[in-house]
Amino acid sequence: MLKKMLIAATLLFATSSVLAELVVVVNPANANTLDSKTVQRIFLGKDKKFADGNESIAVNQSADTQIRQDFDEAVLGRSSSQVSAYWSKLVFTGKGIPPKEVSSDAEVIDLVSKNPSVIGYIDRSSVTDAVKIVEM
Repeated sequence: MLKKMLIAATLLFATSSVLAELVVVVNPANANTLDSKTVQRIFLGKDKKFADGNESIAVNQSADTQIRQDFDEAVLGRSSSQVSAYWSKLVFTGKGIPPKEVSSDAEVIDLVSKNPSVIGYIDRSSVTDAVKIVEM
């Protein structure tokens, strides 16, 4: 089902007036192999560590951005409002804190490049040598 959502998201990107391709990125020093299910679990607060035992720190883009909406739907399999409701419930019950939010690809790149534990997502056109794309 996740592959179908990724295909749908790709088609959505291809038909939109702003051509964007979302990629998940980590620090180049992060040698963990990540699949879409693991990325989903990290961003939903279900996994707090990478497979190698190191902490994982998810970074979201602002809730009002298109890339965030695309990520929520394509990777998390939920609408942005569903993700917001999910985190509201966890915060209210004291069972979780949502990922930090930043307002741009540049901020994600900055955080990821400085800390091997950080994982985020950006537009492929913003990728630099400071980050490594997670092939899912």
